[in-house]
Amino acid sequence: MNRVEEKPAGPTEESPGRRTRPVLLGIVGDSAAGKTTLTNGIVNIFGAERVTAVCTDDYHRYDREARKELDITPLNPKCNYIDIMEQHLKLLSLGEPILKPVYGHSHGTLDAPQLVEPREVVVVEGLLGYHTKNMRDCFDVKVYLDPPEALRRHWKMQRDTSKRNYEREQVLADLDKREPDSEAFIRPQRQHTDIVVRFHSPGPSQDVDPASLHVRLVLRPVLNHPYLVDLAEKTNVDGLQPIRLELSRDAGKPVDILEVEGALSPEAATMVESVIWEGMGLDDHDLDRDAIGLFQDGNDTLRSESLALTQLLLVSQIAKAHTTT
Repeated sequence: MNRVEEKPAGPTEESPGRRTRPVLLGIVGDSAAGKTTLTNGIVNIFGAERVTAVCTDDYHRYDREARKELDITPLNPKCNYIDIMEQHLKLLSLGEPILKPVYGHSHGTLDAPQLVEPREVVVVEGLLGYHTKNMRDCFDVKVYLDPPEALRRHWKMQRDTSKRNYEREQVLADLDKREPDSEAFIRPQRQHTDIVVRFHSPGPSQDVDPASLHVRLVLRPVLNHPYLVDLAEKTNVDGLQPIRLELSRDAGKPVDILEVEGALSPEAATMVESVIWEGMGLDDHDLDRDAIGLFQDGNDTLRSESLALTQLLLVSQIAKAHTTT
């Protein structure tokens, strides 16, 4: 009989310079910071058949009623299965399937678990994705969403009253109750990320057209963004600078700061897209270019130029990681 040679377990390289294990993108931030909107955009650009989206909020230990009785918030690590979350992130990073718990946000229930098969890209969004070093080490790109608190509270009020069966007074009370845990457990994760994304209103009111929001990106030097100087220079028209790049410091460390106005002209928006698209060779990655910058606002599909730029920066980093051994 011929001896059958066993294949080694785990991910293998199909060809030099290209890996078979997935690229893990993390999107972390406080409740209603915009994580799901950004995640859905990445899924649409790459295509649902190429992306697995996982929410770490599914790892809640208690349902909504039990949390009330225990007087604990879902932002507290003790309210979550952190050890299982760590294990599952490691398995996903190796291309292995997981049996993931499911939390029903509409009614605050713990539902039946679900088998998750990692695809080419795995987007992991939630409250506590970077809580431990073991978890952080699983990611190729780590993003933190950091909107101004007034805007986040406005978004949370809109979402929780329209989609999660809360009354306005309940949302306000919940925000106040969660604040100590936001300060203790959510915001400290910001320092461990590669990109900090801050969508913000162009004026004092938070009740504005979401398509007009500006964005401020803190880009730490752990990732390469070689096209950003070109981006700022080529969109500088007649002394107007809708995109500005400067060196700065964040938490005492050097960073690049990219400021983008939400109301970019069509010409500037096209220039931005072309600089990144061509600079990173994104034509080679079979992406849906028409999906960039689109998001849902109720039943309406809108486009935001600041969101488009943010998505492109993330897509370029995912594409780069995908071709790196």
